[in-house]
Amino acid sequence: MNKPFLIFLFLFISAFVYSQDADRKTPKKKKEKPSITLYKIISAQRDTTFVDTSLSIQKEYKFNYLRRDIFELQEFANVGQTYNTLAYDFKETNLKPLFAAQSHHFNYKEIEEMKYFHVPTPLTELYFKTAFKQGQQLDAFFTINTSEQVNFSVEYMGVRSLGAYQNSLTSTGNFKFTSNYHTKNKRYQILTHVAAQDILNEENGGLTESSIELFTENVSDFTDRGRLDVNFEDAENLLKGFRFFLDQEYHLIPKKDSLSPSSLSIGNKISFEDKSYVYRQDNPFDGFGESYVNSDLNKKVKLEDFNVQAYSRFENSTIGSLTAFIGYTDYNYGYNTVLYLEEGTITNRLKGDLVQAGASYKKRFGGFQVFGEGALNISGGLDANFLKAGASYSINEKNRVSAEIKSHSTAPNFNFLLFQSDYKNYNWQTNFDNVKTQQLSVHLESNNIVNASVSYSGIDDYAYFTIKENDSTPTPHQYQERVDYVKVKLQKEFRYKKFGLENTFLYQEALSGEEVLNVPQFITRNTLYFQDEWFKKALFAQTGITFKYYANYNMNAYDPVLAEFYVQNDQELGGIPYFDIFFNAKVKQIRFYFKYENIGALFTSTKDYFAASGYPYRDAVIRFGIVWNFFM
Repeated sequence: MNKPFLIFLFLFISAFVYSQDADRKTPKKKKEKPSITLYKIISAQRDTTFVDTSLSIQKEYKFNYLRRDIFELQEFANVGQTYNTLAYDFKETNLKPLFAAQSHHFNYKEIEEMKYFHVPTPLTELYFKTAFKQGQQLDAFFTINTSEQVNFSVEYMGVRSLGAYQNSLTSTGNFKFTSNYHTKNKRYQILTHVAAQDILNEENGGLTESSIELFTENVSDFTDRGRLDVNFEDAENLLKGFRFFLDQEYHLIPKKDSLSPSSLSIGNKISFEDKSYVYRQDNPFDGFGESYVNSDLNKKVKLEDFNVQAYSRFENSTIGSLTAFIGYTDYNYGYNTVLYLEEGTITNRLKGDLVQAGASYKKRFGGFQVFGEGALNISGGLDANFLKAGASYSINEKNRVSAEIKSHSTAPNFNFLLFQSDYKNYNWQTNFDNVKTQQLSVHLESNNIVNASVSYSGIDDYAYFTIKENDSTPTPHQYQERVDYVKVKLQKEFRYKKFGLENTFLYQEALSGEEVLNVPQFITRNTLYFQDEWFKKALFAQTGITFKYYANYNMNAYDPVLAEFYVQNDQELGGIPYFDIFFNAKVKQIRFYFKYENIGALFTSTKDYFAASGYPYRDAVIRFGIVWNFFM
């Protein structure tokens, strides 16, 4: 993706809109500013919220590369790198395998994560945060309604950071263009977007054994982390994707007002996505085994994914809302070469057509709301299905309880089924069974008591990567017994005058299958803070300290060729307290963020903080950033 061109395009559009506004005649009377609630954010499911410019502890938790709370993740040393997973959700309902390199998908925006907008005046948001040596993060967003009926938005999120360790540069770019339209009578509505994304990571294989010892013993000559040896300095992997999506809906029988008993709508969704993942290396690394070439390793895998879906939705005040759909998928995953080996042939492609069908239902009965949803592949080479149902009850405005049950069966991800590499060890074609997941979860949302969630997941034929005995590199495996996993999460904030204490605690355990599903038994995060309004309430300030800790456990290791994490049971990591000191401030629509990350590292004689085996977490570092909203 041509990043300078995209940045130029964004600046050109912004400049054009601002110049158009400047050319307008100044009104005789000053118009009242529109309410913030009129700046609407529309989800892919057509739910609506509005822009939030407040400063809170939750905003502090989300001021990061992913721009979401990463309580259940462990960052790597450099921004833009992957994350180790500390806890699992198993909420997927996909009906076909996911693409390769899932560890690089944390900041890859899927269809369900896209946002659309409707604003009374043009809105711009600029996000900036410092990175690590010769780099920065930038997220520039602009949206405008050219009329009451038409909106478009354009956003570019770019990161470039050299990093403290050798050959750990990251360079990522996410370009998103969205638009939505409705006719004057609102009978026809359309949501559409284009997304072009690339995530580049230089890979070094982690520190060598001697460098790990120098790091943990805190040898003074190596506090400059660039002096520590890494396993190799000539590799990188790149995940790229381009997607077009359209969702249009027409109300055959519109709902004219709140008293209308029924409405009937039809619609269709179309998407095309082209993904690729490539691993490149100048010279083979002995630790990965023998290779087919002596230099210039370069293996690329692609996925072409076309989907079309037709649906209808009937809503009735007595019956509820019922939606049914039928869809068609054409997928083509694979490589350009077929491998002929002594033990057999490894094909180059997994491709096919799927026909899918499904339905959903929801209904509100006073304070109760029930819902159900299910879908399955009714034809094609891949069997898959899911079914979930749930209910919720709103006790009052501040207290709500809900429960959900889900069953899901689908094939493992594509790179479990077929993978090719210039390294001989990284070539396989499998015939794995579907992974079958059953889940029960209960949630309590209560400002008075506590926010709590309890979930149980049972998994049959769990698929995972690991290094089997007498091997040196990970390969795919399928667990023959059942995995049972329970997770309890509690969140509660206490306030006293200008002080606050925000607490999040998670307990989890693999009741069976703990040798393939490694998780820390508990994670805790506690933030003690002070906030006040200064300078005649012109500035809102917030300062405090955050403590995070998770129990030591057999943390998953990272493999750069696969760009995946794999199970290891030889080394326990974790058990290290992390402290961050922060100062945040808000002036009008500008939020400033200052943080001293991992400050506890300044006071420890040994360095035991790792994000994965051989990959240290970052040292103590001061970072700052800003989020600035412009309302015209």
